[in-house]
Amino acid sequence: MSVSPDDMTLINARVHASHLGQPYGSADEGGFHRVNIELRGGMITKTEASDTPADRSQTTAITRTDLCGRIITPTFVDCHTHLDKGHIWARQPNPDGSFGGALNAVATDTKVNWSASDLAARMDFSLRCAYAHGTSALRTHIDSQDPQAAISWSVFEEMREAWAGRITLQAVCLVGIDALRDAASFSALAKRVKTARGVLGAVTYMVPDIESLIDKLFISALDHGLDLDFHADETGDPNATSLQLIAQAALRHNFKGRINVGHCCSLSQQPDDEAKRTLDLVAKSGLSVTTLPMSNLYLQDRRQDATTPRWRGVTLVHEMQTRGINVAIASDNTRDPFYAYGDLDMLEVYRMATRVLHLDHPVADWPAAITTAPAHLMGINVPLIEPGRPANMILFHGRSWTELLSRPESDRIVLRDGKKIDTSLPDYTELDALMEPANEH
Repeated sequence: MSVSPDDMTLINARVHASHLGQPYGSADEGGFHRVNIELRGGMITKTEASDTPADRSQTTAITRTDLCGRIITPTFVDCHTHLDKGHIWARQPNPDGSFGGALNAVATDTKVNWSASDLAARMDFSLRCAYAHGTSALRTHIDSQDPQAAISWSVFEEMREAWAGRITLQAVCLVGIDALRDAASFSALAKRVKTARGVLGAVTYMVPDIESLIDKLFISALDHGLDLDFHADETGDPNATSLQLIAQAALRHNFKGRINVGHCCSLSQQPDDEAKRTLDLVAKSGLSVTTLPMSNLYLQDRRQDATTPRWRGVTLVHEMQTRGINVAIASDNTRDPFYAYGDLDMLEVYRMATRVLHLDHPVADWPAAITTAPAHLMGINVPLIEPGRPANMILFHGRSWTELLSRPESDRIVLRDGKKIDTSLPDYTELDALMEPANEH
């Protein structure tokens, strides 16, 4: 086999057990294995324990780089974002940080500013951020009310084509569950989603006919052969129980497609017995759940009376894991009225999740929540470090969880097909012209 300048063997790397195709020796207290990783032709061609004697006849022509125990992960999978809303904060902030304030601000901005060119510029800016941080697959929700749907879905399809080979893109239609009452309109939307190879979705809230509306969504998904993705129970109201209704509907319809449910915040506000019954149904029905710690911390239990929030706003991920439920962690909104911060950096998201959700002591398999678990619910190739996979990896300086999660690691090295990519981030000044009043741009 000929050797190219990009062929190399990375020796003495730390890779978490959940990111390996198979273990090598015993793991350390952080769940890491010490491994050597051979890269040839943009592929991972060999992985072995780092104490394996080198085969000099095979490796003399390949550069050997000693990582001295630094951490390598596969590239990230971000399965719940809102690219269409991203980076509108400067022109349409949330006036009070509330959920209602976010809804009103986005509705106003949509009517005034969401042209095809505006969407394309902001979505591309967001994708460049995600790519530089090490994300290789991403699912976005697309606000799909009329007439915006016609604009946004076309822009998404253009973005997917433009980014092919760099980020695998999926899209989910996002409408309120009451949109299912208009059968003709929703049927047209479902057909558009089908044409775009998208995912059918809705935001559930406790309207009187919610069970009937959820049934209609499942029937539409079955008719069109589409997977499902819900926003559910994004509230602290313990009476919000649509997660349970979605699980029951999945069983009732014998649904074999993939179902993801995001947020599920109210679950942690419900009595233990009720929450456990719901989780048992979720496990039985095969649902995946995605938790969004950053936006839920920002919005949930925000008070307007100068009092401190009492609740973290997140869901019962540990109880889910013990039941074998597939749990993912994702970014959600980025610099828009639903979350004023963020940069689609999954390391930042995992750092926040670890601190808020106590994904440590032990770390267990939680690192899979930003790689393997979201890949499963998206139905894409699972990113792992094993022979036969593309050499899509992120090299960090940290050698342990406390080192990795204590710094931004802004100088991380991202390999795509074995080659270093440019990890420079786009400058916010690129967006300045879009932030002017609509009649001036």
